Amino acid sequence: MQFEDVMEREMVLMQARDLITGDRARSYGPVAESFGRTAAFWSAYLGVEITPQMVGDMMGLLKYSRNANASSFDNYVDICGYASLSWECSDGD
Repeated sequence: MQFEDVMEREMVLMQARDLITGDRARSYGPVAESFGRTAAFWSAYLGVEITPQMVGDMMGLLKYSRNANASSFDNYVDICGYASLSWECSDGD
């Protein structure tokens, strides 16, 4: 593995970390509250129970869908961020 490859991986993960623990955390508040609010809206709209963890999972899927059209560094950063936030909202199983 090349040093540059490791640096690229670290850049994606570090940027995701900075986003979910910095500006976005300050803007949107605690993830359990933010995703919980979104889950309540989606649940009411769809008529099925959506959990905060599912919100993060589905937002990650949205980013994968966007990548199918035009792959971008930012989408991969967001996917990593959503994966981390989904885990935070999970039961830890």
